[in-house]
Amino acid sequence: MTEIGFYVLAEGARGNRYELACRLAEKAWRQDRRVLVRVDSSEAAAHMNRLLWTYRESSFVPHGLLGAAEPTLNPVLLTDGDDPGEEHDVLINLGRDVPAFFSRFERVAECVDHDAEVRTAGRERFRFYRDRGYSLQTIEVN
Repeated sequence: MTEIGFYVLAEGARGNRYELACRLAEKAWRQDRRVLVRVDSSEAAAHMNRLLWTYRESSFVPHGLLGAAEPTLNPVLLTDGDDPGEEHDVLINLGRDVPAFFSRFERVAECVDHDAEVRTAGRERFRFYRDRGYSLQTIEVN
């Protein structure tokens, strides 16, 4: 069964869910995992693409857009669509809803920051998973 973790920025923590997703993607990549980052729009995908280039000066996370980047060279892929391609390892969800394909992944990371709408949508996703019997883990991130 898919492991689901809610990564919630602690009160007073700096950054937002996009920066948190960068941290999680880098950590998973360093553990030799493949990562699909799902966002709600092409604008959000472009933002995430830029952020993965610049969020830390001392690191680079090889990444690209699903369908446009060569998967063998890019272990982190970004999508704003409903087709995960061949990916099935780690899903980082930045979308407001639960992706229909989430259960094909070994792990799902839901990123929640301080924004009230993001927290409300996160609670709805939490209930969705819980009501379907998934074991949930909540991780507070500083």
